[in-house]
Amino acid sequence: MIETNVENLLKEIPEKNPFGEKVTLVAAVKLQTAEDINRAVAAGITDIGDNHVQELRDKYCQIEGNPKRHFIGRLQTNKIKYLLGKVDLYHSVDRINLAEELSKKGAAAGVTSDILIQINIGNEETKGGFLLEACTEVYKRIADLPALHVKGLMAMLPIEHDEERLRRLAESMRAKFDELRAADKNIEYLSMGMSGDWKICIEQGSNMIRLGTAIFGARNYNKI
Repeated sequence: MIETNVENLLKEIPEKNPFGEKVTLVAAVKLQTAEDINRAVAAGITDIGDNHVQELRDKYCQIEGNPKRHFIGRLQTNKIKYLLGKVDLYHSVDRINLAEELSKKGAAAGVTSDILIQINIGNEETKGGFLLEACTEVYKRIADLPALHVKGLMAMLPIEHDEERLRRLAESMRAKFDELRAADKNIEYLSMGMSGDWKICIEQGSNMIRLGTAIFGARNYNKI
């Protein structure tokens, strides 16, 4: 099933978004075994994203094929030390103190981290991230920190059936991404889109999507 899902997705996902940018598929590997992750990588997945620090630590050396490693879950500051030097891109920098601590620990270890600023695009109380209207000021603060490179923005659209509202939210994320990129050539990624909404997100300009269920099927919480 995993191999077939990957094959079908790689055929279905456009190589580029409407802005001519390469679309990167990040496989969300929460609760997946190292064996199943390796099957996905062997089938063509080049990037994998972990949600939990312990899972990444436990399976780090078991993953074959040298995929790029992303951390896509909420990160506690006291666990940064376990990830430094092992993560290619942090998607979920959702508060200033996390950026400051990642900068501090990275500078002390001689490690510069690539990060995305998480935006709470739907203003949802259950999700972390900065409000869209605060994004520019937040970017300026974080971009000044040592041992960090701001590479773009990340967002999760609300789970709802109003596709027009989802499109408007995704469009507003793209507008902010373009605004930041016009001032900073290092801005590269707009990480937006999951298994239920990735098509809308790519249509509106996302160039990085995070899919789990579409690759591995429904999560089995007894699997790990």
